[in-house]
Amino acid sequence: MKYDVTVIGAGVVGGMIARTLAKYDLSLCILDKENDVAMGATRANSAIVHAGFDAKEGSLKAKLNVRGSEMMEEVTRQLGVKYKRNESLVVAFENERAEVEAIYERGIRNGVKGLRIVEKEELQRMEPNINPDLACALHAPTGAIVCPYELTIAAVGNAMDNGAELKLNFKVSSIEKTEGGYVITSESGEKVETGIVINSAGVYSEEVAAMTGDADFTVHPRRGEYMILDKECGTFTERTIFHTPTKMGKGILVSPTVDGNLLLGPTATDIEDKEDTTTTPEGFATIFDKASDNVAKIPFNKVITSFCGLRSVGSTGDFIIKNREGVITLAGIESPGLTSAPAIAEYVENMLKNEMGMKAELKKDYEPCRLAGHYFHDLTMEEKNEIIKKDPRYGRIVCRCEGITEGEIVEAIHRNPPASDVDGIKRRTRSGMGRCQGGFCSPTVVEIIAREKGMAFEDVTKFGKGSVINYGKTKGDR
Repeated sequence: MKYDVTVIGAGVVGGMIARTLAKYDLSLCILDKENDVAMGATRANSAIVHAGFDAKEGSLKAKLNVRGSEMMEEVTRQLGVKYKRNESLVVAFENERAEVEAIYERGIRNGVKGLRIVEKEELQRMEPNINPDLACALHAPTGAIVCPYELTIAAVGNAMDNGAELKLNFKVSSIEKTEGGYVITSESGEKVETGIVINSAGVYSEEVAAMTGDADFTVHPRRGEYMILDKECGTFTERTIFHTPTKMGKGILVSPTVDGNLLLGPTATDIEDKEDTTTTPEGFATIFDKASDNVAKIPFNKVITSFCGLRSVGSTGDFIIKNREGVITLAGIESPGLTSAPAIAEYVENMLKNEMGMKAELKKDYEPCRLAGHYFHDLTMEEKNEIIKKDPRYGRIVCRCEGITEGEIVEAIHRNPPASDVDGIKRRTRSGMGRCQGGFCSPTVVEIIAREKGMAFEDVTKFGKGSVINYGKTKGDR
């Protein structure tokens, strides 16, 4: 089969592009080298919907950030994804006041609504746990939070529900130009023929672009480490607290998450290895020091997990989005890439129609909405009981920390895009994301995956190839 359009990369940008194009009457394929969607930068970032005051005025970053922020609430509503307009503050000591005033002016020029500078007394009333030595802050009422991998899972799932095909474990090794488009070949020899290629491969976008003859930019990874605190700390701040930004990014933030935890980070370290997501003592020390500049008396003894993500930093200093001979390349989509994703998808849609002559008609049966992934968890007790009467699996709690049931886990295995490993279940249901970090529920989750997918218990992995959890039995028949 030849596809009209193939998207390489199933992160939040690729997922939002696929979801946007799925409304057209064309054949669409999504490729990703990993065992699941949202496995690159999307899996581990700050989860912030930025207001748009930081990016240089006139840049693609600035334009798409503000537009994406405006779109996000409706997009998340349609996709059933958690979203909270919790506002943000960029805090500063007295000697940093000039920087706050500068980003205020930049935000006004970028078209960000509602910006204002608040002084020390009001700042302390707004956030009682703020560092009392801070002098002022930029208040952005349009700042918000979302779950990046939940958004991506929903976007890709919505695209699949509307006819798109997802091919995982497809690591692109070559792209060959043909008379009618391109042939994309994986390392295993699988081929996909397509008319148009959309390169949204994150930190590997440079390598994919080079396969099509495009070598006029470079991309390198920037490592960012984070800490997550227990849900009992989720109200320590109400707003997302940034410090004044630097050339390396927006600095260490303190923010609640949409799931009720407290997030600290990220660090910012430029590296060469595009797979290095290790956490370090030095990174934790930086988070401890810099987060304490923003918020006083953070309960670091309540940290339940840590993680590291890689940002895709391009050589131009701006988002790279361009069309070359039927290939749309997206590169350097670092922060505010998550916020900008819906607007980037809209931008690519317009490129296809206005620059590349896409003539596809809108589908008459296109469905833009999707049932929330956490709908059961959010129901009333009466509504839950009605579902349990029909399917008793929803009455069996598997993850005690998060209150996740067997029915929800089974549903995640069979719903687009289907989970196939323990971490895939974790991202879709939050089973294993609580205080014990899967210490109690993981064996049961493995059993359910094996049963539902008809595979051996020992073959279930944590996150795909090379991550087998169980190697054999210690008791009973071997």
